[in-house]
Amino acid sequence: MTTPTHSAAPATSGRAVDLALLLALATLWGGSYTFIKIGVETIPPVTLIAARTLIAGLVLLAVIRWRGLSLPRDAGSWRRFLMQALFNSVFPFTLIAWAERSVDAGLATILNGSTPVFVFLIGLATAPGKRPDWRKGLGVAAGLAGITLIVGVDAFSGLGHAVLPQMAIVVATIAYACAALFGRNFAGMDPLLPAAGSMLCGTAILIPASLVIDRPWMLSPSPDSLLALLALSVFCTALAFAIYFRLIRTLGSVGTTSVSYLRVPIGVAIGILFLGERLGTTAWIGLGLVVIGVMAMTLPERRGPKPA
Repeated sequence: MTTPTHSAAPATSGRAVDLALLLALATLWGGSYTFIKIGVETIPPVTLIAARTLIAGLVLLAVIRWRGLSLPRDAGSWRRFLMQALFNSVFPFTLIAWAERSVDAGLATILNGSTPVFVFLIGLATAPGKRPDWRKGLGVAAGLAGITLIVGVDAFSGLGHAVLPQMAIVVATIAYACAALFGRNFAGMDPLLPAAGSMLCGTAILIPASLVIDRPWMLSPSPDSLLALLALSVFCTALAFAIYFRLIRTLGSVGTTSVSYLRVPIGVAIGILFLGERLGTTAWIGLGLVVIGVMAMTLPERRGPKPA
């Protein structure tokens, strides 16, 4: 009796969709550092992030209503939404926005690109009996090496001049790693629900903080900062988080956070296409390492033979 082979096509198609969504997420999040940099020029960090979570939460809520879905009503789900908000928006968003008042967006991207490393290490620490897949380790190493080559070792020359903001970005990176691991708790939900729920919980925390700290009614933000805030909220947050939770469910936490490695090469491609920039040999090698790293980290782990 022959075994049907047509089942491989849907799996291949699903993997292609996941990789396309990973690329889209990298593009959206890759542009967020520039929008943050423009936004904090005239909007204080806490207010910027409070407005970001508020707008993104309202957009996601509208999409949920349009699709005929509804947010859960049980306290357990909202406790998980709150925890996800702390790890994935309240702390990291605010820390990065505060840091980018003195740290370049490129350096912030590099420091934040280490998220998969922390996911990998935290995952091993919380599951000591688990045998790590060597391909995941290869992906971590190749991705970091690729980012270093693309941006150049000179990009790290700023380290030491603004230690506290840079450490804030590292702390934000660890928070993102915790969020990626915690996001597996929403495996049975539509991706829009934890995205919207966590944004609304973040808003409930950040709006009062903004009113007390920044007194936003006294601010005079520039048009550029307002446009950056709008793009940051709708595209880099609402749309991006819907994709993010979808990928957490299909690629896993480490595979999804490999999006960090794609942010820099996408920025390089935009520079080539629209600014006429040129890449050196090491940058092309780095780009290849990044692609290898993402492929290694998104491949499923091999499983041993099933017992008879």
